[in-house]
Amino acid sequence: MGAEVEAKSYTREERQRYREKVRQDLDVFERMLANSNFEFERPMTGMEIELNLVDDDYQPKFANTEVLEAIADADFQTELAKYNIEMNVKPRPLPGVAAIDLEADLRQALNNAEAKANQAGAKIVQIGILPTIMPEHFEGEWITPNNRYAALNDSIFFARGEDIYLDIDGPGGERISTYSDTIAPESACTSVQLHLQVTPQDFAAHWNAAQAIVGPQLALAANSPFFFGKRLHAETRIELFKQATDTRAIELKNQGVRPRVFFGERWITSIFDLFEENVRYFPSLLAECTDEDPSAMLERGEAPHLPELRLHNGTIYRWNRPIYDVVGGKPHLRVENRVLPAGPSILDVMANAAFYYGVVRVLAAEDRPIWTKMSFAAAEDNFNRCARDGIEARVYWPGYGEVGADELVLRHLLPLAYQGLTDWGVAASVRDRYLAVIEGRCKSGVNGAVWQSRRVRDLEEAGADRPTALKRMLAEYTANMHTNEPVHTWPL
Repeated sequence: MGAEVEAKSYTREERQRYREKVRQDLDVFERMLANSNFEFERPMTGMEIELNLVDDDYQPKFANTEVLEAIADADFQTELAKYNIEMNVKPRPLPGVAAIDLEADLRQALNNAEAKANQAGAKIVQIGILPTIMPEHFEGEWITPNNRYAALNDSIFFARGEDIYLDIDGPGGERISTYSDTIAPESACTSVQLHLQVTPQDFAAHWNAAQAIVGPQLALAANSPFFFGKRLHAETRIELFKQATDTRAIELKNQGVRPRVFFGERWITSIFDLFEENVRYFPSLLAECTDEDPSAMLERGEAPHLPELRLHNGTIYRWNRPIYDVVGGKPHLRVENRVLPAGPSILDVMANAAFYYGVVRVLAAEDRPIWTKMSFAAAEDNFNRCARDGIEARVYWPGYGEVGADELVLRHLLPLAYQGLTDWGVAASVRDRYLAVIEGRCKSGVNGAVWQSRRVRDLEEAGADRPTALKRMLAEYTANMHTNEPVHTWPL
């Protein structure tokens, strides 16, 4: 959800003061990186899963307030639109069988939430984009009544000065081309965010490693092929999120002004590189100031929260975002991996996480790391290809040249994932359970996007029109989701 704010709009004076506070926070953060002790007793991981609410007809159900009241669990929170909620997972270590315990906890939490949501007339679906969402669903009161969301919407449109233009074409020739006068389409993008706590000296290596593998991550996990009734990219969420939150008028795009949904421009040497870029390149959207004096706190030996810097960072949507946080009075750093779509099953989510944590562990520790052998532009090209083509994408990888993403995973990245999880101290039973899912997807050629697309195609060939096919597919998807079987084994 992000930090709540008090105001829905800001004066010029408030924005000026906020800019000054952000720069002050950045200066203090630089001092902390050089001199402070950051919490890192053991590697901790965390997860957030964004979810959709649907009614009995599998249309979006705009009732997150009622559903959350029924769930009555602080781990479930609101998201941008009234048909979205988010499930937050408390941080926990990786070693041993912790992941198996986490899977069981997630299943139990989702089952409990589903039962309570049913009482409020809703069903819960974890999927990258709800395939039944249509433009008319955003004509009413769609936005969650929350100052942060209202302020974001207003600030993005104030910066643009015009409506948002969505233009996405799919490999099969289908296309959407439409305008939106709100950021409502962004709410269609529901993701899984993976967190990894690291030391300041190890942050750059882990961020660079995470950037290098976002393409293969997307190829394996793509689960968002439909939007507004059209079959678009395998992971349409990537392009949709970029366009739906774009603060740039077309003239600024033509000048090369950076989008707020930002892959990045270069490999980094420090976490400071990313925060400094944020402050240098991106004007504020939310300008909420506090009375914290970070310099005074640091002089007293306390860890400042740097709320203005963190708020600003939360409105710049890097696919691997740097995180600074303070827990129990101690500061720590995290890499937040934001590239994955939600779903299809909890087992699929856990497999995606295991693959990510394992591969990043090995790549970050290599004597001659991948980012010294591959250009940043090649990593971004892999990312874009995999978002569009999914598991059928071809990517570039040093030592392999251009290769199918599925083949790269089977021949190279999957063994790295096994090794990385071993290095984390993860039990063999955990490695085998989750990485077998990744192997199964590669060998079958089926991930969430492929399954959805084939089911809709088959239903249409049997005589259903597109809206009916999407609704029937989503009903099957939801039933399969609750079995907790991996998507590549679902009936087709």
